[in-house]
Amino acid sequence: MVAGETSGDLLAGLLLDGLKARWPEVRTLGIGGPQMARRGFEAWWPSDKLAVSGYVEVLRHYRELVGIRDQLRQRLLQDRPDVFIGVDAPDFNLDLERDLRAAGIRTVHFVCPSIWAWRPERVHKIKASVDHVLCIFPFEVEFLARNGIAATYVGHPLANVIPLQPDRAAARATLGVSTDARLVAILPGSRAGEIKQLAERFFRAAALMLQSRPQLQFIVPAIPALRARIEQAARAAGMEGRLRILDGQSHTVLAACDVTLIASGTATLEAALFKRPMVISYAVNWLTYQIMKRKQLQPWVGLPNVLCRDFVVPELLQHDATPEKLAAATLQWLDAPERVAALEQTFTALHAELQRDTPKLAADAIAQVLAG
Repeated sequence: MVAGETSGDLLAGLLLDGLKARWPEVRTLGIGGPQMARRGFEAWWPSDKLAVSGYVEVLRHYRELVGIRDQLRQRLLQDRPDVFIGVDAPDFNLDLERDLRAAGIRTVHFVCPSIWAWRPERVHKIKASVDHVLCIFPFEVEFLARNGIAATYVGHPLANVIPLQPDRAAARATLGVSTDARLVAILPGSRAGEIKQLAERFFRAAALMLQSRPQLQFIVPAIPALRARIEQAARAAGMEGRLRILDGQSHTVLAACDVTLIASGTATLEAALFKRPMVISYAVNWLTYQIMKRKQLQPWVGLPNVLCRDFVVPELLQHDATPEKLAAATLQWLDAPERVAALEQTFTALHAELQRDTPKLAADAIAQVLAG
């Protein structure tokens, strides 16, 4: 198995639950993180080695990434596994899967690359690379079938991890936040590149919010490895000591907050499953943005908007991601209780649609691949 970055590690950990329930003696190895390690996964490299985003950013790490992939390919071809499962990280995994499949090793890809959003040419690589795709969104199976790719909808694992009705009071008690406080969660991303692009501008937005509403409280769930970078960004924005930075606890923070200012990615879906209003933002290197913009197929970037097929929450991207605009959009949610209530209903319906027994469905699909 190969899982990239924090979200892939979480998804892979849940998948491992299904594999171990079906095959208690299963041996799993490759590239993974702490959630996978807790399930007995043997990590030859840590998953954060693959936590690189954007064309320009990948180029800076190209030699290291290719070196890891070449070493992994050689090991797997020498000691052939029954199945290779690539969890997300398509830029890394699809090439590896293609080579392994060509050598007769069965391949499964968990999380369909977002070919329905951008880079549709990837569908040809997917068809050449994988025997089966495990899809976390229902519309993806039909899309893949039209292109001759076998797939199974397994639901989104997070929909079962996060309760349909989150206990907000308990989350606030855990964090030591009073029930009447106005709490803004700031999630500037899980990658070093995201922190570099977003953290300081998010914190400058928080400083602007404080100017108009001094009673606001801000909380930042940080990946421990990136905490120093986040603290540095807070100092640069003049917000040192004016916001709480925690090690992890993103789910508790999302359950407790009134609104979140959040980087586009899996965390936005987590915020939706916690039924929280949000402002989605993202920014990358200028050249990366120009390339991505030309390949974008639909108007939405944030997962809640993609799944709802509408701008149910605002997106402020690239040049629009200014502290002033981010602050204004975030504060608007605090003044619109009826809008928040309607959004909660929308997100509750979405949550129900994504709930499935993901570990079992995924294990069943993998068993069919092995029997084929």
